Amino acid sequence: MKKAFLFSGQGSQYPGMGKELAEKYPANKTVLECGSDIMGFDLMKKLTESTPEELAQTRLSQPAIFTTSVLALTAAREEGLECGAVAGHSLGEYAAMYASGMLPLEDAFKAIKLRSAAMAKAAENSNGAMAAVIGADNSQIDEVCAAVNGFAAPANYNSPVQTVIAGDAAAIDEAMSKFAEMGKRCVKLAVSAAFHTKLMQSAADEFKEQIKDMKFSAPNVGFYSNLYGKKLDDFSDMPSYLAAHICSPVKFVNELNEMQNAGIEAFVELGPGHVLTGLVRKTLKGVTNANIENAETMEKALAALK
Repeated sequence: MKKAFLFSGQGSQYPGMGKELAEKYPANKTVLECGSDIMGFDLMKKLTESTPEELAQTRLSQPAIFTTSVLALTAAREEGLECGAVAGHSLGEYAAMYASGMLPLEDAFKAIKLRSAAMAKAAENSNGAMAAVIGADNSQIDEVCAAVNGFAAPANYNSPVQTVIAGDAAAIDEAMSKFAEMGKRCVKLAVSAAFHTKLMQSAADEFKEQIKDMKFSAPNVGFYSNLYGKKLDDFSDMPSYLAAHICSPVKFVNELNEMQNAGIEAFVELGPGHVLTGLVRKTLKGVTNANIENAETMEKALAALK
């Protein structure tokens, strides 16, 4: 059974995530030590003792989610699970880069530290918002975003029935009202920025400059890209790619379809929550789904993937 590993994005965090996997698999001690040294704080303590409000802050949520994803990856490999492809949702692309051998763990943590700080700063200097729209097609999304006062645009193409829009807070409120009039359901996301839009350009510029000398290797498995919605083949200028990634929509539906077309039969989400597992279920038919975030889900995943 050809497997893909999927990695969670921002918003999937919760207090205590990763704790069981850190305690059960000794190899995860190295992950926590490396990350704590680079981040400048005790990651295990942050994962287990932070409040939901603290974990929701970009400067902490990004390294915390990345860490949990790597803890799950390490545990999965200890149990003999390997993959033929990787993909991440937004922030999850960094865990995917590490999993595919593009970045060593130390550099991946360095990139996360710089990215989270740049994006938090950009968020503080803008008045952005995001909302999930359920049941509208792409043309309806584009039409409503173009009709509102101010800036609004699609940010995450999550499934055939869910797209996240982002933009100026007032414009997003207006778009939500228009979708409601059309009979479409909208859910405001608990973020204070318009991630994956042009409103993050300052973060993209800052981050690109900071990682311009970082070395990226070609991946050892297929790496599927949010930016293009397909397998990435050109790794010659990853700083530019990752800067564009901050400001561009996540084409997750296209990625999933491309992976299935390439022969992927099982999708394993590694990290907190099971949002991506749900998106796979809504997008693809005839594939195996599993998520790994603790000891219980590990057992279920191993049984499902036999």
